[in-house]
Amino acid sequence: METVQIVLEKKLLHLTDQAARRLKRNRSAFVREALREHLRRLDSKAREERDQAGYSRIPAARDEMGTWEAEAAWPPE
Repeated sequence: METVQIVLEKKLLHLTDQAARRLKRNRSAFVREALREHLRRLDSKAREERDQAGYSRIPAARDEMGTWEAEAAWPPE
C-alpha cells in the first residue's frame, strides 16, 4: 500500500470519523472502501452511458424485447 495525504474540510473529516467508528473501522479502511465503492459506481455509470449511446445509434427492433419482457414478468403468466 502507498501512503497519501489529502485535504478534507473539518466537517467532512468529522463525518468520516463518525462513520468509521460506527462501522468499527479505522479512518483509512473506511476511506479505502468509500473510494472503491465510488469508483465502482463511476464505472457502472460509464457502462450504462455507453450502452445507452449504443442503443441510441442502433435501436432495438420493435419485437426484439418481447420475449425478454415476457420472461421477466412477475408473476409468470
